[in-house]
Amino acid sequence: MRHTRLGYWIEEAGEVEPRPALGGSREADVLVVGGGYTGMWTAWYAKQLEPGARVVLLESEPLCGRGPSGRNGGFCNAMWFSLASMRDRWGDAAALGVAKAAERAVARIGGFCEEHAVDAWFRPAAYVQVSIAPAHDGAWERALRACRELEVSEMLRPLSEAEVQERCQSPAFRGGAVSPTSATVQPARLALGLRARLLAAGVEVFESSPVRSFREAGDGVEARTPAGSVRGTRGVLAIGSAAKGRRGPLRGRLTVASSHIVLTEPVPDVLERIGWTGGDCITDSRSLLHYFRTTRDGRIAFGWGGGRIAYGARARGRAEVDPDVVAAAARHLRDYFPALHGRRITHAWGGPIDASPTHLPTVRSLRGDRAWVAAGYTGNGVGPSNMVGRTLASLALDREDEPARLAFVDAETPRVPPEPFHWLGGETIRLGILRKEEAEMAGRQPDLASTAIAKVPELIGFHIGR
Repeated sequence: MRHTRLGYWIEEAGEVEPRPALGGSREADVLVVGGGYTGMWTAWYAKQLEPGARVVLLESEPLCGRGPSGRNGGFCNAMWFSLASMRDRWGDAAALGVAKAAERAVARIGGFCEEHAVDAWFRPAAYVQVSIAPAHDGAWERALRACRELEVSEMLRPLSEAEVQERCQSPAFRGGAVSPTSATVQPARLALGLRARLLAAGVEVFESSPVRSFREAGDGVEARTPAGSVRGTRGVLAIGSAAKGRRGPLRGRLTVASSHIVLTEPVPDVLERIGWTGGDCITDSRSLLHYFRTTRDGRIAFGWGGGRIAYGARARGRAEVDPDVVAAAARHLRDYFPALHGRRITHAWGGPIDASPTHLPTVRSLRGDRAWVAAGYTGNGVGPSNMVGRTLASLALDREDEPARLAFVDAETPRVPPEPFHWLGGETIRLGILRKEEAEMAGRQPDLASTAIAKVPELIGFHIGR
């Protein structure tokens, strides 16, 4: 097994020529810091909305898309399973507006790939959530009820155990629910394809250019790197989990968690045997969830969001390469799919998750209202990052349109405690939830301490799960 920081997707997507680092000074109408999906979609839509705008993008890695954008599970989902929680926070109309915008984002990504000949393995697919223990049965009921009451019941429907097994046979799966308007992608291919189209559109992209300081200065913003600076009229910080470590409105509103993926060798015979041939992307209903999908060449990518909490914003280390978590994910994979016993796991990798206390993405303005920071996808960013990027482009161009008014813009979110209390509390809660869910999966009654600890997030206003 090849266990690395960057993982299979980036390896498979191949090498491209890096852009040079920033040197000297530049001027921009829109300055974007961060070359993941959010930053690149922001730059793309800024150029689409105003082709004459000067757009500069700075990325700290040697290549855009090598952070979580190029390493995730490749689920390109709308947010219908989150409709109930959005409704609780923002009200009916606002929640429905965000859910519909997220659905349009999935379609836009597919349209982008088709129009610009980006072979990102975009495949329309259903998103299925299943139960793997009696305690998880009906975990989707609040979302189903919200869809019915808001008259969008076609976006989410329940599945019996037999219907789940027809889509994908597993001794672990019970009932479930399905959302039909999702897709899967090869995430690193999507990132590189978007990067190439940005360059063709005239966006100035500088890689290996970590931003040492970012400030609102006079009537604009300024970013400084080791060898240069950019002054912009408006700025966007699309830096994901790194927002936890930077002074600003999201510093106290994020947790840096981690997720890890194992990938099998091609197993098309197994997929045929278990009937998993429709391309469905699937999650279970755990708080520390498993997520799994198939690939174009018949592999299974199986991820687990049960990785350790990072101290502050320190994503390097076990947030990216954690043999213990990978070993657990490999065991879970074979528990769910016994037909894989004897088949090889070829790759494993991990990465940080910018987890929001609301489990929803957020965009917040900096103090001078000339820059915005976005994060909080909580492991569900491939589709929503397109929606958020479209919103950020409107904000940066001072457009008062519908994307600029979506409910996640400057929405209030709970604060997390300062370090070291945040890390200590986060790890205690993670381990409590882990013990509780492992007992439920094994058919045992969870111990009282783990059950009590698992309830703490809800008691303090944090949302874990959809």
